[in-house]
Order: sequence, then structure tokens, then C-alpha cells
Amino acid sequence: MGSKLPSKRTIALDSNTSTVTVEHAYSLLIDEGYIESCERSGFFVIFRADDGFVTAPIQNHIHDLPLGSHADTPTDFPFSVLAKTMRKVISDYGESMLERSPNLGTTQLREAIRVYLAQNRGILADTEQIIIGSGSEYLYTLLVELLGRDKIYAIESPSYKKIEQVYKASDVSLEKLPLSHDGIDSKALKNSNADILHISPYRSYPSGVTATASKRHEYLRWAEKGSRYIIEDDFESEFSVSRKTEETLFSHSFKDNVIYMNTFSKTVSSSFRIGYMVLPQSLIIEYKDKLSFLSCTVPTYLQLVLAELLNNGDFERHVNRVRRNKRKEISSLK
Repeated sequence: MGSKLPSKRTIALDSNTSTVTVEHAYSLLIDEGYIESCERSGFFVIFRADDGFVTAPIQNHIHDLPLGSHADTPTDFPFSVLAKTMRKVISDYGESMLERSPNLGTTQLREAIRVYLAQNRGILADTEQIIIGSGSEYLYTLLVELLGRDKIYAIESPSYKKIEQVYKASDVSLEKLPLSHDGIDSKALKNSNADILHISPYRSYPSGVTATASKRHEYLRWAEKGSRYIIEDDFESEFSVSRKTEETLFSHSFKDNVIYMNTFSKTVSSSFRIGYMVLPQSLIIEYKDKLSFLSCTVPTYLQLVLAELLNNGDFERHVNRVRRNKRKEISSLK
């Protein structure tokens, strides 16, 4: 922490690489919150892996465009591509697409998500860990039933309004932990009595705060005590402008107690109402015992369409196109 890194020119000479390559590497480290650049002073390490609950006095690094008019990069999925895929699914599956979906979701979609997460998010999971549901609010409710109403749940403050509404409607004890510049305030987290921590580390809404690498490790250390769980809500992380895969708490957890969540409402269409969660192995049997009787709330047809978009590369091409446009906007603002 606080160590100054060699200059880009020095690194380039020592490693026999170009300064462009070194600059790109430093940019990735800044994006992830491992280092920061100080004008006319150089690059300094800001990452803390084992420093306890201490907040580093650093500037928050938002992975996206600033909130406001400049953040309005069009993200609509091309309708022509969607329509073509829908016609293909009708042709390929015929009447079978009208069959009732398995309780956890179709095998086709869950397998497509498994492959996508492994390739793009660094998440290695089995298909049986993935559960499909009609949007994040529905999945929040499922998690309350799974983890228990006797637990204390903590959320970021401020946070997405519906998160608080779901927990209040579920009649559970709720703590609201204030956000600082790099994530949840360290003192508030340390003093919390929560059993479950619900966070949006990529970018919390509406504050726009992104948890730095140090803060993410702090969350994981918090979860190592007792029978705690983290709900990692990774909404919109696909549209990060960073050229490096965004780190997830799920992939860095050693205690198998992080639940990963995301939806396709932003990346494809809000009308799809398709979300998913990846349970840790430790919760699979308990989920099947408690909740496997529930029917999947997403029509089979829509699941097959989304699986096709993931498998044929159309989904990834769309995400990459949006990210390129965002980078262009950022460059035009400089």
C-alpha cells in the first residue's frame, strides 16, 4: 500500500516491451482499483488484501461513463437479430417450445449461461448451481426463503429502491450501510450485525459507486466469520469499458458463501424479465429441499431464445459493440 511503481518507460526497458503495452497494463490495474495515477507523481499501489477494516483514502474509479447525459449510450439489442433468433427457435423446436420449463430453468439456458460465465466472468460453476427466474426482484424473494427470515440482511445506502422494498415486504430485519467513495463504509460494515450482505460491487445505483479491489477483499473477509453470506448483484457489469474481465466476489470466495446474480433486462430487453443466480455448492441441496417445488417463472420459449443468443455469439457481439461505443464517448470527453 502506497508503494510507487516504476515509470512506464522503465518497465518497458526492463521487460523489453513497448510503452504502449505497459500503459495498457497500468490502465487495467487502475480500472480494477489496484493502483492509482497521481498527476506528475506517477503510479501508486492502493490495493490492500489483509489490512483489516481500514478505508484507503483514494478516489473512486467508476468503470463507466459519468452519470447523466453522457451515460446514455444506446444499449438496445438489435431487433432484427432478435426477430431472426425467435424465428429460428420456432423452426428448430416446434411445439416442444410450449412445454413447461423445468423448475430450475431449461438445461439449454442454464448450460449457455454456465459457458458464458466461465469465458467472460471467470466464474466456474456447474449447471445445477444456476437458477433461472423472472427478474431480480423475484430472485431476491427466493433468497429470503432460502436463507431464512430470521436472518439480518444488510444493503447499501443508497441502493436500488426495489431491493429495500423486497426485503421490507418479506418482513426481515434490515440494516442500511452507508456508502463511502470506494464501497460500504468500513466502520459501518465492521459494526454491522448482519448475516447477509447484499451488494452491487460493480456499480451501485443510484450513487454510481464502484467497490475497489481492496473493498471487495474486505467484503470477503467480512463473510469469513460465522455463517455469513454475500449476495453479489452484478447488474450491468457487461457494459464495463475496461478491457479486462471484471472481477467477481464469487470467483474469489474461498468459503463458498457468495451468491452471484445478474439479469438480461439491460443487455437484451427489459420485457424479457429473465434473471439468474448462481448458488454456492453449499446451498444446492438446501435449495432443492426447500424450493424445488416452485415452477420456473420464465416461459420456455424465451429461455430457448436467450440460450440461442448466447450460443451463437450474438449476445457477446452486442455487448462488445456497446462497450466500444462507450469507450469512444469517453475518448471524446477527454
